[in-house]
Amino acid sequence: PDLLPTCNGEITTMSFLQDVVDILLQYVVKSFDRSTKVIDFHYPNELLQEYNWELADQPQTLEEILLNCRTTLKYAIKTGHPRYFNQLSTGLDMVGLAADWLTSAANTNMFTYEIAPVFVLLEYVTLRKMREMVGWPGGCGDGIFSPGGAISNMYAMLIARFKMFPEVKEKGMAAIPRLVAFTSEHSHFSVKKGAAALGIGTDSVILIRCDERGKMIPSDLERRIVEAKQKGFVPFLVSATAGTTVYGAFDPLIAIADICKKYKIWMHVDGAWGGGLLMSRKHKWKLNGVERANSVTWNPHKMMGVPLQCSALLVREEGLMQSCNQMHASYLFQQDKHYDLSYDTGDKALQCGRHVDVFKLWLMWRAKGTTGFEAQIDKCLELAEYLYNKIKNREGYEMVFDGKPQHTNVCFWYIPPSLRGVEDSEERTSRLMKVAPVIKARMMEYGTTMVSYQPLGDKVNFFRMVISNPAAAHQDIDFLIDEIERLGQDL
Repeated sequence: PDLLPTCNGEITTMSFLQDVVDILLQYVVKSFDRSTKVIDFHYPNELLQEYNWELADQPQTLEEILLNCRTTLKYAIKTGHPRYFNQLSTGLDMVGLAADWLTSAANTNMFTYEIAPVFVLLEYVTLRKMREMVGWPGGCGDGIFSPGGAISNMYAMLIARFKMFPEVKEKGMAAIPRLVAFTSEHSHFSVKKGAAALGIGTDSVILIRCDERGKMIPSDLERRIVEAKQKGFVPFLVSATAGTTVYGAFDPLIAIADICKKYKIWMHVDGAWGGGLLMSRKHKWKLNGVERANSVTWNPHKMMGVPLQCSALLVREEGLMQSCNQMHASYLFQQDKHYDLSYDTGDKALQCGRHVDVFKLWLMWRAKGTTGFEAQIDKCLELAEYLYNKIKNREGYEMVFDGKPQHTNVCFWYIPPSLRGVEDSEERTSRLMKVAPVIKARMMEYGTTMVSYQPLGDKVNFFRMVISNPAAAHQDIDFLIDEIERLGQDL
């Protein structure tokens, strides 16, 4: 109650915010300290009972509020810790953090130039630069920052459908033929989720077979397109993946582009995870053919280490997003404003209220330059290769697929001593299935590191190691391997 805008609240406010900043700075320093835990794990009911989290009628003191801040960070997962490998988005960038603080202080909405002048211009500049890197001449086209890769992929489906059947906007799905989309069996679940949300239906998403490295097989794609057309369905979108979630595979974009061109189908590239490689001269060949896509998803909050959330959808044809999504709300998008209305970008978004996600990316790009991002990405890929070389012939490890990883995903089984030399059988498989979950649970209880595991197709639980944190080093990879062996010896 004593904080601004209270009369004479300046001193109290300054000291309160100073205390908050002190708490945050201590947390930031701890995040990079390898001797601290990645996680202080408690089961949900323990954590609920240990503290009073309930909301009350009466206000609490500022001391208690600061305590709440400390407690929250005490149990937060240190996603910036060099030994946190659990998700595709890791790391803690200082310039990105500063930009996030500034964004929160400015507290504005992205719908019009009127209320977000600098941010709207920065979105314009940044998206154009990203389209240039995709390879569209002069960075032409359109785009938007959305709340994450799943929504970016949904935008792509929405726009592809509108391009083919503009009447769907007013008349709905009943007015158009039965649509089908195609994506690989290793693609992200958001393609099906988007189909469900848009009323296309998950049954209308046809999964294309992958080779043993997890890349879509173009001949299977063409076969399924022809099959769908013979049944009277209308193929409207192919979603190719550049950097699959589990294997980190890159679909063969040139072959897929040829097929899309032949059958006049919208080509989308989901580069949420692999798009960052466009920043690297050494690795961007993995996305050869991306310039032929009609739309591209690219999440700077993954490989580039921008704070969450920061996901871009890029569209090759300008004006399409606007005509697909605009509703001409007269209380926001008045047509008689005194500036160039093309900067009022809100009407091409699905959201009305839209968070400012661009400033973190823009400020980091200014601070690092493209070469800084390149160095960061090359380093993470080098670390993945180091891990692969370390375990590929090591006793107790089996690779999930042959050959060095294309991205930073390294997929492997740890085989505990009791299973080594055991013949392949149902019993061995069911015992192996349980190994990764137990090791992961022990990691979290000790709090030393985090790495994710999953089954895939007919393969039982295996570890999926991913590296996107520039703070990680060779010693952290060594530590992870030692830790897996320490925690899995007796299984």
